[in-house]
This record gives sequence, structure tokens and C-alpha cells, in this order.
Amino acid sequence: MKRRTFLQRIGSILAVLGITEAEWWTLGARYYQALAQPTPRKLALLIGINQYRKSPPLSGCLTDVELQKELLIHRFGFLAANILTLTDEQASREFIEAAFLDHFGKQVKSDDVVVFHFSGYGTRIKLNESEDTLHNALVPTNENLEIQDEKIATYLLEETLLLLLRSLPTERVTAVLDTSYDAPSQIQPAGLQIRARQELATAQLATAEIEFLQQLKTKTSLNTAVILSATSDPKQVAKEALFSGFSAGLFTYALTQYLWETTPATTIQFSLSHVDSAMYKLGSKQQPSLVNSKKVLTNENLLLDQNIGAEGVIIATEEDGKTVQLWLGGLQPQVLEYYGVNSRLTSASGKQLILRSRTGLTAKAQISSLEAANPVEVGQLVQEAVRVLPRNINLNIALDSGLERIERVDATSAFAAMASMASIVTGEQPSDYVFAKLAQTPSRYGLFTPGGQLIPNSTGEVGEAVKVAVMRLAMKLPHLLAAKLWRLTENEGSSRLPVKGSLEIVNSISPKVIVQRETLRTTDTKLAKKSLSTQHFQLSTPTIPIGSRIQYRIQNKGDRSIYLMLLGLKNHRTAIAFYPWQTPEEPNTSETKPLLQQVVIAPGETVTLPHNTATSGWAISGPAYECEHQLILSIAPFSTTLKALEMAKYPTGDQQPIGALVNPWEIVQTLLQDLHNASTATDETNGIASDSYMLDVNNWASFNFNFQVT
Repeated sequence: MKRRTFLQRIGSILAVLGITEAEWWTLGARYYQALAQPTPRKLALLIGINQYRKSPPLSGCLTDVELQKELLIHRFGFLAANILTLTDEQASREFIEAAFLDHFGKQVKSDDVVVFHFSGYGTRIKLNESEDTLHNALVPTNENLEIQDEKIATYLLEETLLLLLRSLPTERVTAVLDTSYDAPSQIQPAGLQIRARQELATAQLATAEIEFLQQLKTKTSLNTAVILSATSDPKQVAKEALFSGFSAGLFTYALTQYLWETTPATTIQFSLSHVDSAMYKLGSKQQPSLVNSKKVLTNENLLLDQNIGAEGVIIATEEDGKTVQLWLGGLQPQVLEYYGVNSRLTSASGKQLILRSRTGLTAKAQISSLEAANPVEVGQLVQEAVRVLPRNINLNIALDSGLERIERVDATSAFAAMASMASIVTGEQPSDYVFAKLAQTPSRYGLFTPGGQLIPNSTGEVGEAVKVAVMRLAMKLPHLLAAKLWRLTENEGSSRLPVKGSLEIVNSISPKVIVQRETLRTTDTKLAKKSLSTQHFQLSTPTIPIGSRIQYRIQNKGDRSIYLMLLGLKNHRTAIAFYPWQTPEEPNTSETKPLLQQVVIAPGETVTLPHNTATSGWAISGPAYECEHQLILSIAPFSTTLKALEMAKYPTGDQQPIGALVNPWEIVQTLLQDLHNASTATDETNGIASDSYMLDVNNWASFNFNFQVT
């Protein structure tokens, strides 16, 4: 299915019940508002099922419950005693409905906030044999029974859940369903696990569930409920992925991670511009949706329990307060995997915490100073201060389970020849790409994202040998590795540089803003709040018509000059960059070669790329393609990077403002070195410079933009 992007990019949430863009905008705001109301009670029921009696086990549903629980407690002010969790064998249909009635039905009052979460399998089923309509249903752990050769499905219908939510005496009801209902019939390359189960045609829904649904339908007093579903189309599938030491649902992780970093001034327009992008970078085209029962128009800012964004929280202290345990749910997935020892975070009390070890989402950190003033406490939020990344990062390639043994041996041997750039990983390690056969032509090999998307131009001829196929990919891997490296610089949530960037379509009247990014954690909090509340937002992932002209507008809102680099990946295959060529005004000879110059933005100034003239912008030519750009800013010049660019062997006369990177992997390494050089070195951090990059959040900012050309 062609990629459509959803009404904003956190999951970019596409309205599926005839909701207009404006209505989605405000309904989404209500969802966040409900979580953050200053009410005496906030109640949650969180359900996650990894282990099923008959279906293959899932891996990330219990992590989803943990992600939601930590978020609700530390960012939205829920009391742990008011959060009920049902996991694995506890989550039968009977127990789920009983817990709902007991935890919510007997307690909820008109001013209470209610949150329901489900992670597990979904499916579709008929209510009875006489009808043809299939109904969405959540699959509990006791998925079905066999009685006298009949299969009785003990499912919880989505319609039942919606009526249960709407029957509560409060309008502050929200739910997140990280599941899907229609399992694909075609086998996909092994990568992300699918949360959908194909139902047997002979299965019958349990009579008790049908009777319960009919009973709920008799209720006449129904309030509003807002449900966020992990998919926006019946044929789409919700997926979970293996991350750094844990598995989780793509939607739940992207949603909770962004909410850790966001600030109280953030409106729904800003909040919902990130999740789809996050899942896209993880190799999935999954697009969540908003399913609501009534159109209610509100326009509220996101009100969080604490007034600062964070990358995590202190969950325990050890060794008489010398070390702490951290929950790092606010770090982006791609960054968390490489978040190195000696990375630094700052507690709400001002203490610097030095990372010493990490397992999954939890870490141990040493307190840099132990003076009694402003002690650290459990529950204090922590913010990123210094990001430490290893220098020896390569691409993780998984081999699809559909490959035969000899094919796997040959592929492993061939990839070993390019060990500095790519390595084979097993099923217990996260992968960036999957090497697999094409389903339509099993004698052809290609490279896929973990979500099953074929990388353009990665396939060879019919009957191609495995080793030949792998060696053919050697020209493509540097481009993909370069993109992986520059994504590790993304820090819109944690950067302290006050910067705003906009992608615009240039026309004869005035530029049209397509998408906008701005650092959230500046020193001037009042300024940040004011600017966020007045930003313009595109309510869908950008689509740019062929023939358009685009430009970037970057505003330096700080008191220091900043320097800029723009890199990108076109159609998942070709790394590109912005080249600020400059020809001397008085060349000595006719053969004077243009040179690259730094793009510098003075304090308080705004620049456009390319510079604003009558023919400004880059012309967008066809055919259709997908593109991502990384806009990277630093307080220091990109001297090493520009020198490396100038040394590249470019064709004569190819000095275009934007063009292909001849040596992308090497260029991004020099860029990381420039960011490292821009960071403030101290006696404590000098020791890690030889094998790691050290990046100070005060000194760099990095935004990711992606769009489609159609």
C-alpha cells in the first residue's frame, strides 16, 4: 500500500470517522488534556499480553505496560496505587471485563481521568454464522476454547470496549490500543513482529460476550471517549520491534518517548508531529489513527504534571546515595541503543549524573558530587547534558528466516568482508535492515527495512548468487550507514540551542510552511512557550508536488552565532547534502574553482537555504520519491566537514546547491568530529575522546524532516 501519512507525525494520527483536520486537531488536544487534568484522581488500567495459550508469543507487550506506567506516574501525576495492570495469564476476557467494572465502574466519578491501554493480538470475527460482517476484537490470553469440536472465541470486542469506556460517568476517558486486526496473508521478511492474528473461519464468538455487548447497548447515558489505535487502515498491521535489550510496540514507544521530552506549552499540533516520523525511521510505515465516539471541540495546551521535559527519571538510589537507578523512557530509540558510558544527565536538583551501565531502559549512574545541598531523590526528572556515542558504529543486518542454510552461510561470509560497515545480527539483536528473498521472485535477493519495505534498487537479477547480491549492496551501504549516524544527532527535545527551522514551498505570494521544528528546552522558558503556542503546523506528513520549489528557513533565537549543515537521504538509497559553493568575486584566472563556505547565522537573525532571491528554492523534479533531511546546527564551524567535502572527486561543473554525497560515510564521521570538537572539554571528559564522540546539548541542535514528492 502506498505510504500515506497521518494527520500528524507522532504517530501522525489520521482521523478515520470522517473527522476534518480541524476537528482532529482539537480532539487530539482533548486526549492530552484529559491525561493532565488537575483532578484529585487519575485511574488507569493497563493490559499487556506476551504469552498466549495457542498463538505464537509476542515480545513487547509487557514493556508497553511498563512504558505507559512510568509515563503516567512521572509525567502525568498518576499514583501507582491507582494504576491496575493485567499481564499474560491475568488478562483473560473475564478478568479484563471484571477489572474494568471494579477498577473503573465502582470508582470513577465525573471529574476523574481514566486511561485504558491494551497491547496484544487483535483479530476479526463474526458475531454469528448468519452475518457476513467482521468485527474487530482484542484477543485475551485465554483466546479460545474447544467444546464438542467447536472453537469458541473468548474475545473482547472493540465495540464492547468502546461502550464500556463511554458508559463511565466522566468525559475524560482515553485509551491506547497497540494492536491490529487483519493479519497479512503474504509472508514478510523477518523484522518487526506483527500484532494481528488471522481468525479461523469456524470460530464462534462466546455467547457471554455477545450478551454482554447487547446489555451495554441498552445504556442510554453515554459520554465521550477518545481511542488512539495503532493503525489507520483495516489492512495495516501494528508492529513491535526489538530495541536495545528489550522489545516494545512501535506506537507505544514512540508515543511515550515523545511525551517524556515535551513541555507544558506544547499544543497538540506540535506534539503530534513526531510519532509517524519516529516509526518511519524504525523501518515501519504503520500509521496510527484516532477513533472517537463524539466530536468535541476543545483547544488546550498539553498540561503535564511537571513543568519540564525530560529524558528519564530517578527510580532508586543506591550505595548511600552515591549512585542512582534511572528510567530512560525519554531517549529516542535509535539514540538509546548507542547511549554510551560516561554520558551525562542533570537531575532536577542540579546534580550531574554520569552513566556507568545500562540494561534496556534502565541504567545506573554515579552522582558527580555528594555535597548535602540539593540531594537527589526518587521521582526527580533527569535531562540530557552530554551525549556520548561510540565511533565504531556500523549497520546491523539480519538474515531472513526464509533463507536456506547455504544462503545464510554465503551471506554471512560476504558481509564479513565489509565488517567495518555492516555486521550480521541474530534474532536477539535489533537490526537496521533485513537481507531476504523477494516473495514474488524467490530467486532474487534484496534489502528490506525491518518493517518489510524493499529498499529501492537493492534487488539483482533472477538467479543471482548470494555473494554477488551482497557485494552489489556494498555501494549502497555507505549511504544507509551515513543516515543512521546523522539520525543519532537528533536532539530537538534536549538541545539548549534556541533554534527554529521550517521547510517551505516557495510560491509567487509567500512561502508556505510545510513542517516546522523548534528546540523545546531553551534557557528562556517564557520565550519558548510563547513561540510554541503560535507556531504553524501542517496536519499531515508533508507531500510536495513535483515541480515545486522548496527552501528552509532557520531562525537563530539565541545570543551566539551558529553554523549549519544539511544532509539527507533520497529514496532510502542516495545520500545528499547542501553545498554552500562560493565563487571568488575577482577570480585570478578563468579556471578558479568555487569553494565551500560556512553557513553562519548571527544571533537573532534568520536565513533561508538557498538564499532568498526571485528564483529561490530548490526545484523538485520527478519521478515520485521519499526524502529525509537532517538539519544540524552547531556553535562551532564545520571546518573538518567542509574540508572533506572539498576533497571529494566531483564531476566538473557539478557545483549545485544540493547534490549527492560522493563519500557519505566519511563525511558524516567528520561531521560528528566537528560536533565533538564544539563540545566543552573538561578534565572529566577528556579521557573518553579517543574512542567516543562527546556532544554537549548546549552546543548543538539537530532536526529531522521527511517528506514525499508526488
